[in-house]
Amino acid sequence: MGEEVDAQEFSRGDRTRHRAKVRRCLDVFARMLGESRFDTEDPLTGMEVEFNLVDAEGDPALKNEEALAAIADPDFQTELGRFNIEVNAAPASLRDGGLTSFEERLTATIERAEKRSSEVDAHLVMIGILPTIDGEHLSSESLSSNARYHLLSDQILDARGEDIEIDIEGPERLQVTTDTIMPEAACTSTQFHVQTSPEEFAAHWNASQAVAGVQVALGANSPFLLGRQLWHETRIPLFEQSTDTRSEELKVQGVRPRVWFGERWITSVFDLFEENVRYFPALLPIVDPEDPEEVLASGGVPELRELRLHNGTIYRWNRPIYDVAEGRPHLRVENRVLGAGPSVVDMIANAAFYFGLVRSLADADRPLWSQMSFSAAEENFHSAARNGIGSTLYWPGYGEVGAAELTLRALLPMAHEGLAAWGVSAAERDKYLGIIEQRCVTGTNGASWFIDQVERSGSSDPATLRRVLRDYRAHMLSNQPVHTWQA
Repeated sequence: MGEEVDAQEFSRGDRTRHRAKVRRCLDVFARMLGESRFDTEDPLTGMEVEFNLVDAEGDPALKNEEALAAIADPDFQTELGRFNIEVNAAPASLRDGGLTSFEERLTATIERAEKRSSEVDAHLVMIGILPTIDGEHLSSESLSSNARYHLLSDQILDARGEDIEIDIEGPERLQVTTDTIMPEAACTSTQFHVQTSPEEFAAHWNASQAVAGVQVALGANSPFLLGRQLWHETRIPLFEQSTDTRSEELKVQGVRPRVWFGERWITSVFDLFEENVRYFPALLPIVDPEDPEEVLASGGVPELRELRLHNGTIYRWNRPIYDVAEGRPHLRVENRVLGAGPSVVDMIANAAFYFGLVRSLADADRPLWSQMSFSAAEENFHSAARNGIGSTLYWPGYGEVGAAELTLRALLPMAHEGLAAWGVSAAERDKYLGIIEQRCVTGTNGASWFIDQVERSGSSDPATLRRVLRDYRAHMLSNQPVHTWQA
């Protein structure tokens, strides 16, 4: 969830003051990294899940304010579109049944929220892109009332200087033009957080980048947009294009996009924050009264709000997070590559695979990223988004290999080792990683299941998409893994 902001306009002076302040924050952050002031005693993990809201027929329900009022739970918040909400799962340790606890708490939370929001005809759906969205739902009238989202939309369009063009080609092709960032609202995700020390951050981030392609291949869940079958994880190109502040001329010049995989392996978390400040102008140049240098000198913990807000408007698929909890600063990797769903148990399986695999790679004597080019990791990521569980990826020692075969032969054993290092029991490892194994064996994830159901109908017309979505939602609420779903 992003920082809350008030509606306002920004002058040239605001931007000048913000630039100076964010650089001061960066200097203070560098000092803090050198002085080891971070909470690293008991690293926690966390999750965020974004939902679509639909009516009884499966069409988007523009009722997030009514739904939130009915749900009446502070863990739920608005998101960009009026048909979106988000829930934050409380951070927890993975040891002593942590994965099971995540599943039980999230399942109970969703059941309670669904029961209450259904009273206002707003039902929850966890899917990367809602297939029943049409062009009318992606207009500025569908933006949430939160001032942050209107400011972001205005600032992105102003920076771009022209309307946004969406052009995605898969089995079908979609070309649309929009004067708002609302297409971003069609993208709903599951986000995993892993806390780490400053010394170990680079290894965890590099590992997260290296496995992003495999994650997307196994967890793809957004094959349809505006009635067209596109990529298995259409959410990836849609998000990249819908928040792009660059004109065509700036793209040709090599200016970096705000939705960014990155361009190199890192040696420190500072690399990422420094790149953010060096490469990207502020979208929300809000200056906070805090003097971070004075706070640090007095023994306090600076909030570094300008640095954090700026970081929140640069959409790395693995984002660095600086935060303060109970008066202590900490660092997290925020893994943002997966769409929401299909079921809670599927998402916990995805979490187990990610947490275990990254831990194993981060602890390895010989780093994977010393054997693999960064461009290969990025190519894996986009190939997996296009082709899903049938993707062919590059992996050191295997060359070009199917994502499912790679996972079965090499990555699942590594994920087991990593989860064991986290203190996860053998029973939990077997349960959740067993779901990943069966996805690979059956070749079934959310995207492939949805595509198969539509193809059986012989048409992707609106009525078919609504019907398949209703079936999807019934399976979702049963909390059975997607590879077991029947037609």
